Amino acid sequence: MIETVINKTRSILNNNELRKKLVFTATIFLIFRLFAHIPVPGVDVSQLQQLFSGNQFLNLLNVFAGGTLSRFSIVAVGINPYITSSIIMQLGGMVFPKLKAMQKEDGEAGRAKLNQYTRFLSVPFALVQSISVIALLRSQNLLTAEHPLLLISMVLSMIAGSMIMMWLGELTSEYGIGNGISMVLFAGIISQIPTLFTQTIAVTSSQQILSLLSLLAVLFGLVALIVYINEAVRKVNIQYAKRTRGGKTYGGQTTHLPIKVNVAGVMPIIFAVSLMLAPSFLGRMMTSSNNLNMIYWGQKLTVWFQQTSPVYLISYFLLVFGFTFFSSLLFFNAQDISDELKKSGAFVPGIRPGSPTKKFLEYVVVRITLVGAIFLGMLAILPSLAQIFTGVQSLAIGGTSVLIVVSVILETAKQAESMLVGQDYDKYQ
Repeated sequence: MIETVINKTRSILNNNELRKKLVFTATIFLIFRLFAHIPVPGVDVSQLQQLFSGNQFLNLLNVFAGGTLSRFSIVAVGINPYITSSIIMQLGGMVFPKLKAMQKEDGEAGRAKLNQYTRFLSVPFALVQSISVIALLRSQNLLTAEHPLLLISMVLSMIAGSMIMMWLGELTSEYGIGNGISMVLFAGIISQIPTLFTQTIAVTSSQQILSLLSLLAVLFGLVALIVYINEAVRKVNIQYAKRTRGGKTYGGQTTHLPIKVNVAGVMPIIFAVSLMLAPSFLGRMMTSSNNLNMIYWGQKLTVWFQQTSPVYLISYFLLVFGFTFFSSLLFFNAQDISDELKKSGAFVPGIRPGSPTKKFLEYVVVRITLVGAIFLGMLAILPSLAQIFTGVQSLAIGGTSVLIVVSVILETAKQAESMLVGQDYDKYQ
């Protein structure tokens, strides 16, 4: 196996085009990390880092942002506004037929126009998220700047940083390797792994060493399980009708339609993380007010939505579970697939083309999504469960982060392998 990995690596490095893409992607990662260390003025960074280290949920968000939130860098908002606007545009395609037609019928020009709309929509989301972050800092007395012009400049700096991140992601998609947005998230998470392990070992007592080793063993097992679920597919048999023209018979082939168990990928967890932030954020805002009733309910919200509380665990699991079903039906459009099969003269054996095929595909997707939804839900709350049962300060690099890292590595490896196969094919042309 090691020899196979070495040979694959050698093949990738010997491929001139792949080598250029890898160098370009590495350069983008370096630029991202440089921006991550440029702070926005007017914030007490030392106290901010203490706040993040004392709150596991904020620490998890900081991992997703590549450590930019705890440093309050100009890219603290990160790629999140672009992800949010992409999700809104995908949902809009289900509501507004013009958006769907733009992507489906207008070809490359329609997709380019849709991407442009997504970029425009990212700006107001970046504005809202920047103001929210600054409001949180003010509620915790971490903001040293009070002048309106300075506050406006901070917001504009964070919006500009978000647009820079979006631009770097798109450059990676076009000239690098892998999906640019996923690669930016991947780079942020990977950059935090040494710090997280160092912090975990520092707060682990000698009595908890065995628990920590058990936790690491579970982490390796989790990687294997993620690979298995990520690659698992349900193969739906597809058969093409036979056609006779001029004495020759065409069609009659049998193939299959692969439906992934985890159709939605990591997107449901990203949705849920965004929503689970709201109660904790609201609670912190309420506790900083002068109203006793507001303070009381703010403290309640803070306690209820601690990372190890039953309310948090149940709410988080149910949100991920529900979003997984919704996202699966969104990403896997049974109507479009059944129409394409009907146009090409293909059908599922024993199922009539058209509406019956659509209902059958939806039935299959719902059944296999149940497994994927339970898996993603358990993956989301795994860090909290690990802390409850082991007593070790939970690693922020939990199931969600591992899922993103493993998924990006698998997809990037597939893209590199397909490029190598394409190059070998061109040699025999």
